[in-house]
Amino acid sequence: MTATLVFDPLIPMSLLLVVIIIALMGLILAILRGLKGWALRGLAAAVVLGALANPSYQQEDRAPLSDIVLLVEDQSASQQLGGRAEQTAEAAQALATQIGTRPNTEIRRITVPDGAGDGGTQMMRAITDALAEEPQARIAGILAISDGRVHDADLPVDLPAPMNLLMTGESTDWDRRLTIRNAPGFAIIGEAVTLTLRIDDLGNAPAGETLASLDISIDGEPAQTFRVPIGQDLELPVTLPHGGRNVIRFSLPKAEGELTDRNNVSLIQMNGVRDRLRVLLVSGEPHPGGRTWRNLLKSDSSVDLVHFTILRPPEKQDGVPVTELSLIAFPTRELFMEKIEDFDLIIFDRYQRRGILPALYLDNVASYVRQGGAVLVAAGPDFASADSIFRSPLGSVIPATPTARVLEQPYRPTVTELGARHPVTTNLPGSGDWGRWLREIDVANPQGDVLMSGIGERPLLVLNRVGEGRVALLASDHAWLWSRGYEGGGPQLELLRRLAHWMMKEPELEEEALVATAEGQSMRITRRTLRKTVPPATVTLPDGSTVEVPLTEAAAGMFEGTFEGPEMGLYRLDNGDQTTVIGLGPAAPREFVETIASGDPLEALLSSRRGGVAVLEDGLPKLRNVRAGRPAAGRGWLGITPRGAYETRDIRQTAILPGWLVLVLSAALITAAWLREGRQ
Repeated sequence: MTATLVFDPLIPMSLLLVVIIIALMGLILAILRGLKGWALRGLAAAVVLGALANPSYQQEDRAPLSDIVLLVEDQSASQQLGGRAEQTAEAAQALATQIGTRPNTEIRRITVPDGAGDGGTQMMRAITDALAEEPQARIAGILAISDGRVHDADLPVDLPAPMNLLMTGESTDWDRRLTIRNAPGFAIIGEAVTLTLRIDDLGNAPAGETLASLDISIDGEPAQTFRVPIGQDLELPVTLPHGGRNVIRFSLPKAEGELTDRNNVSLIQMNGVRDRLRVLLVSGEPHPGGRTWRNLLKSDSSVDLVHFTILRPPEKQDGVPVTELSLIAFPTRELFMEKIEDFDLIIFDRYQRRGILPALYLDNVASYVRQGGAVLVAAGPDFASADSIFRSPLGSVIPATPTARVLEQPYRPTVTELGARHPVTTNLPGSGDWGRWLREIDVANPQGDVLMSGIGERPLLVLNRVGEGRVALLASDHAWLWSRGYEGGGPQLELLRRLAHWMMKEPELEEEALVATAEGQSMRITRRTLRKTVPPATVTLPDGSTVEVPLTEAAAGMFEGTFEGPEMGLYRLDNGDQTTVIGLGPAAPREFVETIASGDPLEALLSSRRGGVAVLEDGLPKLRNVRAGRPAAGRGWLGITPRGAYETRDIRQTAILPGWLVLVLSAALITAAWLREGRQ
């Protein structure tokens, strides 16, 4: 029970001040005039003013509330290293016992797990959430058991009481860390990109070691081992072997005594892209389709085009020597013999044998295909003639045989059942409602994949692989009708673009491919194939175990499945003859970037509330009471500030100047003053 004097004025305070001033002026005037009753008049005014102030005697029935101590337990990944988990559990139990024996004190235990994604230890966010659920006036202290590696220490938090850190870890802890800097997401195929690597020994590392073994592997292939210096930046040139995603794994063997090897591995996923696509276009004669090819290739700024075209046929009798037909001396030998390997794609557009390119040159082109090059033949009537390019050494790689028939009649190009599953022709714009072509070269004995058909379901577009290279045959020279909008036109640019990019081995257009994309710890597995069914995908986890993931058909020629990776690391996927690798999780998990216990991240926050750091290796500190604003940590002890909070259960108020008393006192004093002054 507590008692206090409270005032609840009957009039506004500003008006009450005015009345007090008027009363004082009247009292002063009475004194100046020498009135004998000025004292009585003053007392009467005081009684009236006191009544206006309305003083009351207030009695409160209060129930004291207990103090609350927040006990924060860090259970993030870095707290599982060494003996920190055991230290945390023992310290939490001992502190809970100490707090439980303190009078009028409660404990709130808060667990801090790993942050979502790669958020690290979000301790301050957990404390903020806990404070939002408790009365601030009852918080007497915050005790955090952690290794100090808090990743949201800069989060602004208004702590109502001192905060202290009980730091886990041992003075003998040490760890070896691999760090990769400036790893780009893209790199040009065939050109070296420089990565900066660094190996650091943290903590109480053993003396004398200056070199460490570094293993490097690409796309899950056997690793190569190098001896590299410790504590120095290492410039490492890396050349990507192929287009698309390249997964490069850097790893260090676990050293004896180090805390963890989770930061000994780093995965870099880089996409290989071509700097410039070099294309050689060989046109046999001028025709409307030649401009279509040229416009397509010139519209792409990443394409370097060399166009070799015959403007006047040699058989034309005008007296001009064959050697003088070209506008310039075209370097045919240099192109077809010496630098043919520099081209990514060679296109023969309505070309026929005229003695311009010797058979030796065309035989070299055939060898170029077998060794990994690409040739596209856009056939016209010349392909069916006696001078057809098929009847040259290049014919050994062309995927169909001309029958010498040229079919001159309207028809609508149609995507075959196989073509509906092939990335080159699947889902072409217009859904097959395209304009007609007017000519087709009849071919037989197609080798490879027939993606489009023409008159009487004859092969129109044939793709084939020869050795390491690729070759395609388009048995018509009327694709240009689509570009002119004939009968509504068609997707000529998209078709020819896909065709050219498939021949240049762009990963997005591979008909047989296994692709995995990651989002957090989840991966989406996509299998592109020309087959109608595929077996489940086999996923090999970082620990060597395997899991079968069923794949369901999501679209024609595409099967998909999802898999949730249980841990971060390199995963290998197999499906039939297709394999790929993918890395899940960040290249360097945030929890394992800094593994040595330290109170530095929380130093500014602790000092702002006069708290400190107690090392559990030195023993569990005692808890003692400290006044607000005083140091809350010392040698062997940590402070808690009792708050003295209470709950008010009942309030009673008694008026000091009731109305009847004011009336009696004021009347008596005024009358006495009148009588005294009347006698005078």
